[in-house]
Amino acid sequence: MQQLLKQLFSNQKYVIRLIFPVLMMMATSLFILPAAATGVYQIPSLTADTWILDQGDVISRLNEGQISKAFQDLAQKTGNQARIVTIHSLDYGETPESFAKGLFSKWFPIAAEQANQVLLLVDTVTNGMTLLSGDNVKSLLTDSIAESVVEETLGTALREGNKYNQGFLDVSDRLVAVLSGQPDPGPPKIKETVQVEGTFTKAGETDKGNATAWVVGLLIAATVIPMATYYIYLVFQKPPSQESEE
Repeated sequence: MQQLLKQLFSNQKYVIRLIFPVLMMMATSLFILPAAATGVYQIPSLTADTWILDQGDVISRLNEGQISKAFQDLAQKTGNQARIVTIHSLDYGETPESFAKGLFSKWFPIAAEQANQVLLLVDTVTNGMTLLSGDNVKSLLTDSIAESVVEETLGTALREGNKYNQGFLDVSDRLVAVLSGQPDPGPPKIKETVQVEGTFTKAGETDKGNATAWVVGLLIAATVIPMATYYIYLVFQKPPSQESEE
């Protein structure tokens, strides 16, 4: 035992070099995991050209520019403003709704500033989402339309393979129409795949047909070949009487 301890302490530097990387990885993970979550206090202050804040990094530059231009034109024409915020992960205990309310109050501290605002927030980890609106736009963006925008317009796109770009483009088109006083275009039409029954033979049926033909053919061959061989043998075999006469 003493010899083992002595050997262990003699290799102290080796043990430290072996354990140190593991300890560093554990310490780093403790600091990185909480940092991955986002709190309202980490969101930058609102600027005049903040129409999309894509911290979840799910919107392409092209689509971000297109949506921002549409929201900017909407604000200039009607005074109604819409914004989209994506978050990669929320703080522990935070929900998309509570986060959106906190951000809404941070960006628009007083009721007068909130009146013409619409904020759509999406947590890209869980795809949880919520849409908040001020009092002045509720006559246009009713609760039923707001729910449909979240559940049908954006929700459908995310359920079909996290199609964020298509979903946000559809949301933008619908919000701009509704907040401009135009009729609600509704959610995108879901394309139904119609399967037309073909008259040709399917691959599976062809394989089964070929297998059956082979089996029948082999059975026939196994029956006919021995019989044919036997009859040929009888035909070419000389009668015993002829052999004795020779």
